Amino acid sequence: MLIKIEFESDIPIYEQLKRQIIMGIAKGEFKPGEELPSVRQLSGDIGINLHTVNKTYNILKEEGYLTINRRKGAMVKDELPDAKEEYIHILKDELSYLIADAKNRGINMEDFSKICLDIYSEFEKEV
Repeated sequence: MLIKIEFESDIPIYEQLKRQIIMGIAKGEFKPGEELPSVRQLSGDIGINLHTVNKTYNILKEEGYLTINRRKGAMVKDELPDAKEEYIHILKDELSYLIADAKNRGINMEDFSKICLDIYSEFEKEV
């Protein structure tokens, strides 16, 4: 998987990295049980601080995406996290903001729904 960091973005680097790894898992670029690059290797490959990669891996571990083993490093969990009530609440909050912003910018419900379906379909094709 090619990870691209936008250094000029307002989104923190660790969050960009987290999002890209989650998308890579959803697209099947990272398979359950697969080892991710070491903290040192990934930080060197994309030119970021190794503490940033370590922070990202630990967040993904807390969120149920990764296991971290001292010898093998970070690995994608065999069973990914379920959509629990807490996650559904977060999802609704994020979607509420995105829908409000889209509505304010003149995007109607039909177009918004089509965009969502198109993006979701991209992830369905990949797996």
